[in-house]
Amino acid sequence: MSFTQQKYFYGDIPEDHTGKDNTSTTFETKNEWPLWEVFVRSKQGLDHKHVGSLHAADAAMAMENARDVYTRRQEGVSLWVVESKYIHASSPDDADSFYEPANDKIYRYPVFYQLPDEVNHM
Repeated sequence: MSFTQQKYFYGDIPEDHTGKDNTSTTFETKNEWPLWEVFVRSKQGLDHKHVGSLHAADAAMAMENARDVYTRRQEGVSLWVVESKYIHASSPDDADSFYEPANDKIYRYPVFYQLPDEVNHM
């Protein structure tokens, strides 16, 4: 009698339990998992800071892995994970043309306004 043990990774077994054979797990499957960006809010902070990235099969797995990797010493009070494909960012090469319109609106800077003497705490 031969016994072969299948190794399962989180997310490999179908949720609907249709009986399909999805047990052929290879390391290629793990490389195809999407990339997730991890943000942690510290105990003293009010905003979330980007702390790193990880690969995970779904959001629940990404939360668990992010908790285990990035908050091992209870550094945070809140954790966000965002799939990288949903993050859109400007290119550093386009910074001059992208941010240039703000430079011609000097009225937005507070140094051009005179405050009355009655205003002490602004």
